[in-house]
Amino acid sequence: MKNSFRERLNYKAERFLSKGGSSIFKSLLIIFIIVFVLLVGLRLLLVSIFPSLNYTGNIFRDIWVTFLEMTDPGNMNQDNDAPTFLKILTVLSGLTGVILLSMLIGFITTALDTMLYDFRKGRGKVIENNHTVILGWNERIVDVIRELILANESESKASVVILSREDKESMDNLIQKRLEDTMTTEVITTQGDYANINELKRINLETARSIIILADCSESAIQKKKVASDIQSVKSILAITACQNGKNEIPIIAEIFTKEKRDIISFFEDDNIIAIDSWNIMGKLLIQTSLTSGLDTVYKEILSFDGCEIYFYEDDWKGVLFGDLSYYLKDGIPLGIYSEEEGLALRPPIDTVLKNGDSVVILAEDDSTISYENKQYFFPNRDKKIIDKRLEQTKKRILILGWHKVAEVFIEEATDYLLESSDIDIMFNAPNDELNQTIEEIAKEYSDFNITLHDSNPLDLHKLEAITPSSYDTIVILSQSMEEQPADKIDSDTLIILLLLRKVIKEEDGIHIITQVLNSENQEIITQTNVDDFIISNKLITMILAQLSEESLMKIFYDDIFSEDGSEIYVKPTTLYFDTFPQKITFADAIFCAQQRDEICLGIRKGDLSKSLDDNFGIMLNPSKDLDLELTEHDFLIVLSEDEL
Repeated sequence: MKNSFRERLNYKAERFLSKGGSSIFKSLLIIFIIVFVLLVGLRLLLVSIFPSLNYTGNIFRDIWVTFLEMTDPGNMNQDNDAPTFLKILTVLSGLTGVILLSMLIGFITTALDTMLYDFRKGRGKVIENNHTVILGWNERIVDVIRELILANESESKASVVILSREDKESMDNLIQKRLEDTMTTEVITTQGDYANINELKRINLETARSIIILADCSESAIQKKKVASDIQSVKSILAITACQNGKNEIPIIAEIFTKEKRDIISFFEDDNIIAIDSWNIMGKLLIQTSLTSGLDTVYKEILSFDGCEIYFYEDDWKGVLFGDLSYYLKDGIPLGIYSEEEGLALRPPIDTVLKNGDSVVILAEDDSTISYENKQYFFPNRDKKIIDKRLEQTKKRILILGWHKVAEVFIEEATDYLLESSDIDIMFNAPNDELNQTIEEIAKEYSDFNITLHDSNPLDLHKLEAITPSSYDTIVILSQSMEEQPADKIDSDTLIILLLLRKVIKEEDGIHIITQVLNSENQEIITQTNVDDFIISNKLITMILAQLSEESLMKIFYDDIFSEDGSEIYVKPTTLYFDTFPQKITFADAIFCAQQRDEICLGIRKGDLSKSLDDNFGIMLNPSKDLDLELTEHDFLIVLSEDEL
């Protein structure tokens, strides 16, 4: 069936106008010009046909008057003395102008409102370069940004771009409230689907320095939400790769909950893409902290950009021995050697000869302070000998108050560290079928350990007393609900339990109490409860994410340091090294003493300051090697060692 001319014209007009605001504006402008030309032509025609109407005698004035009458009807009074036919044309000019200009002004107003709305929602193009991109939004976002700000402190100008489905105004308000000073880093927020290729191109992702993909939900969310979050993250990785023409060149660090999705990401076979199970790391850190007090503070400093950090440093080593390298560095303590051929070796033999091309893993104040010049600056007392006493491993009793996914990892790791027949008791109020089944399966899998679930409420003082907390070596406090809850609610329950424990347990009982804190702003409150160690989960996870975004090789370091096999960090009492006190030595001497036990000394902990937040809980990492120390039997050495013994 053949379409009529009118139908074809309507179709073409519809297609043209559907192209957007610019098409509508052009259409209105063209109509205005056409009508203006017609009215001017009609006016000049009337004047030429009826000479008696020619009361001006000026063609340019007629054109100008017509324009004024169309743009402002108030100018029609300029034709008050005109003949009747001309007055009719004047009214037509004013009426037509009012209609067309109203449409044009209405369109401009609407377009301006849309533009301002897009500005408020962050819909404009981002033209930053070498920026860190954060995709997604969750409760850890502020801590991530804070770490990136510290990482960029030495740069004159840096930027962090956040793309998420959150409202831009809400994002900006939270960041401004929690981060008053962003120093040299500009934080830019924009709203959009971060699994959409066009949205990623809009934030200039191709020129980004690194990308962090945050989970869409918390660890306490239901499994359905976790799976949805992982799917979104995988889609984002695919979109990021597509933005780079199928070949990813940017480091991507993604939070992934499920093993299945981490396996899918491994199919990319891309070393630039790192999928981390942050809560697996947290579980391993919990068990290590339960074995040695103060370890959480050590990790906070090592993992943060504030204080000492881990660096991979390469130089012309000139055949120096690994065990002597500490004395050749004004700043820095070597922890291991990395090479592409042999991988990472933490705590290698002290007689290992460094080769050119080797990178040394160094704990230092800053990468700018690391300098090797083949000149020895520090001279330890090599006549200093230690007693090399070892701790005796015994059966432990551990009490877990509450439950969290991290507890599964904690128990799994505990079976590698603890002696068989050790007790692990879980106290949870009204456990559901899922928790009962989970504990039953864990107890069956690790049948050499006594794993028991007690249906009791830790928030009830009498029920807490009934389980006799003082009979345990370590108490771990986790979430009190299996449902998804805000971080502050979980921390509030934790605080109440800590206060109850302080009433039930006497200080001389020597029980090691560890708690998980989600909100870093609750740190100072928790310190008032006399807790031994508290792990700020969200903050530590964000530190790991930020560190990986700056140096992808850190993933190798984390895999090694948080594994039961190989080397780990411990806080060991000075009584394992010396038999007389006080010991007056330098920190270089402490390094030499630790080497006699095949350990690397990272710092010291003063026992009398272990409860002082202002003194970093007595912990001092990487002090000057010529620092004079007076160690007592209540102090500790922080070492990289094979085990806690």
